Amino acid sequence: MSTVREITYEVLRKLGMTVIFGNPGSTELPFLRDMPSDFRYVLGLHERSAAGMAPGYAMAKGTAVFVNLHSIASAGNGLSALVDAYLGHVPLVVTTGQQDRRHILAEPFLVSRAVEVVKPYVKWAYEPLRAEDVPAAIARAYYLAMQPPRGPVFLSIPMDDWTHECQPVEVRRVHQTVFPDPVALDEVVAALNASRNPALVVGAQIEEDGGWKEVVALAEHINADVYQQPIAPRWTFPRRHRLFRGGLLPAQQPLADQLASYDTVVVLGAPVFLYYAYVPGHTIKPGTKLFQITNSPHHASAALAGTGIVGNIAAAARYLLSHAKTRASSAALPVSAPPEPKAEYPITPAYLFSVLNKVMPQDSVICEECPSSKGDLDRYLLLDEPGSFYSVPNGVLGFGLPAAVGLQLALPKRRVVCPVGDGSIQYSVQTLWSAVQCNAEVIFIVLRNSDYSALKSFCDFTQVGRNVAGMDIPGIDMVKIAQGYGMTALEVDRPEQLEPALREAFASRGPRLISVNVAKGGEKCMGMDQSVNPPKYS
Repeated sequence: MSTVREITYEVLRKLGMTVIFGNPGSTELPFLRDMPSDFRYVLGLHERSAAGMAPGYAMAKGTAVFVNLHSIASAGNGLSALVDAYLGHVPLVVTTGQQDRRHILAEPFLVSRAVEVVKPYVKWAYEPLRAEDVPAAIARAYYLAMQPPRGPVFLSIPMDDWTHECQPVEVRRVHQTVFPDPVALDEVVAALNASRNPALVVGAQIEEDGGWKEVVALAEHINADVYQQPIAPRWTFPRRHRLFRGGLLPAQQPLADQLASYDTVVVLGAPVFLYYAYVPGHTIKPGTKLFQITNSPHHASAALAGTGIVGNIAAAARYLLSHAKTRASSAALPVSAPPEPKAEYPITPAYLFSVLNKVMPQDSVICEECPSSKGDLDRYLLLDEPGSFYSVPNGVLGFGLPAAVGLQLALPKRRVVCPVGDGSIQYSVQTLWSAVQCNAEVIFIVLRNSDYSALKSFCDFTQVGRNVAGMDIPGIDMVKIAQGYGMTALEVDRPEQLEPALREAFASRGPRLISVNVAKGGEKCMGMDQSVNPPKYS
């Protein structure tokens, strides 16, 4: 009879999870020994890196990825990556080792209570009661991770389970598409047909549900202005499209003001709405009809206004496209181009992103984590292809580097670019080593301003003042750190050096790091300034 370990590898193979992201420890060795030759193990030097590469790979592939972490460290060091996956609807099957069952009662060294720790941020957390249940639990975890809204699941597996005998496990097909209620969609159709000035708000779930083309076709069919959800973790509408009007601001009154001229607003695949700064006001202007179509029952129930409809976004867009009347295309307002940044010294983030936009191939993938420069990045990077933009879905730093490496491993024919702050990069800097070892050809662009500019901007925005401890991070040399991990790296200090450095990076093979000394920011917060009447915490 086969062992639990042998049956588990068969299950993983049948489910297509043959790439394993991990950071091993003693309790994982019985599983990892003599790994089958058709499996690939991607090593992260820290659980944050290992568990953080997996979401990038999973988002690019559109399927669940297997992660193997170490004991309680899985929850301690890797929890932030699980939070990213949970809030970003990323399907992961995360396993962690547990001490030998035969002496768990004695609470030995490395005994883990990780199942209890991770529960708020996974769809299911479980430690099988019998060794023989491990392969079936992994199959169930996969089915659940892939159900919308997708997300991570977590299994704790005692180290002695792998050698037990086990019966084969049948891998089943479990369908995932949930169609929204046609009666509810007919209400949206009626509102759109009666609307004089409709708008769409597009969110990350459009890509989760494979609905990019359908949503673009719907916007053109009803000739509706299109806005990106606030603090978007993915861009889900072409940035150069004639109907695209930019991103929504993450505060109640400014956002309501942006949508005030529309009589009908349909939110596709996003919360209603994601806010950051507290600026009280209406969720939407009174009298405006608001509809939310989401694959998340949680988002539907948490919305502060409007009619919520739960179901697949692509299916909903197809239904609306086939039932709503065509609206005549009026003379579209020209998309206002941002002002051309000057080649100043020190280099401004706006200039950096304008040059990057000129140099990079149009099928490039951006995976960013530079919160203080997010406004300039959104204005100057213009990408029109699906699957071109990824950002942290919450406020937890450490997302950018590992997600970029996972994306690049999954998308070897596209170049991944990771703009990252010199503060943000420190949260998962070990991932540079994994990029080198895997030859993941990511171009890492470090915006070096030697401080936490995003926090200083928030200080200015809310009039806290600058007399706050811990705002400066001098003395970090990312070029030397990257070179220490074996990566080619260089520093750019003057504007005339920037374009040649970027062109050389795109023409070269292998991962690269470019550390760009940039001007310090301030005053604005996520694109908002004092005109929105922010709160005062002084």
